[in-house]
Amino acid sequence: MEQELAMLRQLIAQLQDLLNFYGSPPPPPLRHLNNHHLLLPHNDRKLMNCSCRCCVLNMEDGSADDYCGLLMAAEKPETFTVLEPTKPPPAKKLRKERSTRGKFPCPTSTTEAMEAEIWKDFPEDLFQPVIARLPVPTFFQFRSVCKKWNSLLHSESFYHHSTRAPQPDPWFYTITHENANSGAMYDPSSKKWYHHPTVSSLPDKAIVLPVASAGGLVCFLDIGHRNFYVCNPLTGSVRELPARSVKVWSRVAVGMTFNRNAYKILWVGCDGEYEVYDSISNSWTRPGSMPASIKLPLSLNFRSQVVSVENTLYFMRSDPEGIVSYDVASGMWSQFEIPAPLHLNDQALAECSGRIMLVGLLTKNAATCVCIWELQRMTMLWKEVDRMPNLWCLEFYGKHVRMTCLGNKKGLLMLSLRSRQMNRLVTYDVASGEWDKVPSCLVPSGGRKKQWIACGTAFQPSPTAVA
Repeated sequence: MEQELAMLRQLIAQLQDLLNFYGSPPPPPLRHLNNHHLLLPHNDRKLMNCSCRCCVLNMEDGSADDYCGLLMAAEKPETFTVLEPTKPPPAKKLRKERSTRGKFPCPTSTTEAMEAEIWKDFPEDLFQPVIARLPVPTFFQFRSVCKKWNSLLHSESFYHHSTRAPQPDPWFYTITHENANSGAMYDPSSKKWYHHPTVSSLPDKAIVLPVASAGGLVCFLDIGHRNFYVCNPLTGSVRELPARSVKVWSRVAVGMTFNRNAYKILWVGCDGEYEVYDSISNSWTRPGSMPASIKLPLSLNFRSQVVSVENTLYFMRSDPEGIVSYDVASGMWSQFEIPAPLHLNDQALAECSGRIMLVGLLTKNAATCVCIWELQRMTMLWKEVDRMPNLWCLEFYGKHVRMTCLGNKKGLLMLSLRSRQMNRLVTYDVASGEWDKVPSCLVPSGGRKKQWIACGTAFQPSPTAVA
């Protein structure tokens, strides 16, 4: 019961903020909390008293080496599953830590009581606007209070409020070679990791890789380039796309766009084959042929990250060096020959507020440094805008470092820098020019192996996005 009280106190704080925003005074404190259930309808009150399944996700736990699981089964909207943290091997703990482990953190709100005469008549139409503005992890906590709140996810009115609420910052979805079917999601705002287990609707032995995202959905491609899947990592909503009309077994580049509850997916092969999937018609089409001016074959791999600016997709190519773009709306292809910076290695494209960025390793002799370039639209040349601090780069000296880079539309880059002797995760904010280290965490079922990025994509967390 203490857990339900703590969650309700947190919701009341959100409700009071909304009331203050509309000019209503906050309720005076009361003598006790025994009437907290008056906020709920009679049926939901009964459910809470007898059979409510409350699974609490402790978001205040500061341990960076634990995974907190976050998954809701889409096929059973009345259930909410919080996975147990993946613990590292046993280590000796202080007696104080053992005695306090598992306790729910004390609420930070100064409101310790609720006036029953006021809150029992709280307008129902204010619940959804408040809950729609909760942080994503907190939203899933409150869905476990009662069936009525649990069913909000499938409500059209709640979807309407969610679209009007401020959008949270994008998360990163990553996988490693050791856990190809068990990803990890990183929230840069809270600097927390969440374990994403295998989606039950996917084939048991299929190895799927995240290759693109848009509108809160992540596009997966199996390692054999045969099947595409679209999934919401937060809810487990998944769709297997129909078979492609063109069978291509070579490596492909994949891009995704989202517009008005519909999404399109482009795949392009090394030899110029390509198709576009439309979620409205649920089919693949080949709008035309790639122009003869684009030299083939294209050099592609899983690191050929595609970035989108409005309805245009961009990806890098070599021989000749440059960028190839495809306008999803008009079906037009374009090619720009842009010389790459000297001594560039392991490069990746990123996008920040319509600006196309290039991230790569500059390696000369035994020295290695991470550099950031921006594409100048007038000259169509790369201009260096920043590089990693020298003190950080000294750690790479004499090491064969490999880089994987993911970027989101808010201008935050996440880099995985790895060699035999080291494993580092860092972020770079394009707008502020700040470098930051990502809290370390352990790979699920990987012993003491720390998280790194073999493949991944940034995505907009959205509890209401449906594949």
